[in-house]
Amino acid sequence: MIRASGFLAALIVSSASAAGLDDISNRDAINGLKTALTNGAQSAVAKLGQQDGFMNDSRVKIPLPPSMKRAEAMMHSIGAGKQVDDLVLRMNRAAEAAVPQAKPLLVDAAKKMTVQDAKGILTGGPDSATQYFKRTTSEPLAQKFKPIVKKAMAKVKLAEAYNEIAASGAKFGLVKEEDANLEDYVTRKALDGLFVGIADEEKKIREHPTEAASSVVKKVFGALLK
Repeated sequence: MIRASGFLAALIVSSASAAGLDDISNRDAINGLKTALTNGAQSAVAKLGQQDGFMNDSRVKIPLPPSMKRAEAMMHSIGAGKQVDDLVLRMNRAAEAAVPQAKPLLVDAAKKMTVQDAKGILTGGPDSATQYFKRTTSEPLAQKFKPIVKKAMAKVKLAEAYNEIAASGAKFGLVKEEDANLEDYVTRKALDGLFVGIADEEKKIREHPTEAASSVVKKVFGALLK
C-alpha cells in the first residue's frame, strides 16, 4: 500500500486550492475520488435512464438536428406533425434505454483511476472529473449505446425517411455529415446528455461535500473548500 509520507504533497503539487488536503493521506484522496466518481456517475445514470429522463429535461432533450428544422416545420404545416413529434419522442426514449448500459463502464473507469488522474481531478477545473469520464469512456459507451438506439429507431417508420432525406441533404451540404444518420446522431446526443448529468453530480459534490453519503468523500472534497 502507498504510504502517506510526503506523497500527497507531490500529488497536489502545491495547489493553493488544495491546501486543506495536507492532513489527508494519499489513500484517502484516491478512495474519496473513486467513491465520489462512482456515486456521481450512478446517480446521473439513474436520473437519465428512466422514462422522461431526457424528454423532460430541456438541457438534454434530443431534438431533430438544426439542419432538419425546415423539414420539421413543413411536416407540421401539412398535418404530419404528429409523426415528427413521435420521432422526437422515440429518439429520447432510445437515449433513455441506452444510458443504463453506461453504469458498468463508468464504475470501471472510476476504479481504474490512476494517481495522475487523481492529481488532475483534485487540482483541475470544476468539471475535471466529468472530463476524465469523457476521455476514458466516450468510445466504448458509443459502442454500447448504438445497437440499443438502432433497435429502438427501427420501430419508427419516419426514422428511415429521415436517413434518406438527411443523406441527400448531406450531399449538397444542407445537412452536416455527422447528422446524416439518425442512429449516430441520437447516440452522440445521448452521450452529451449523460455527461451533462455527470457534470451536475460533480458540481453538487464539489459545492456541497457535507451532503455526500461517504465520510471519505466529505473529508476530501470538504478540504478542497478550505
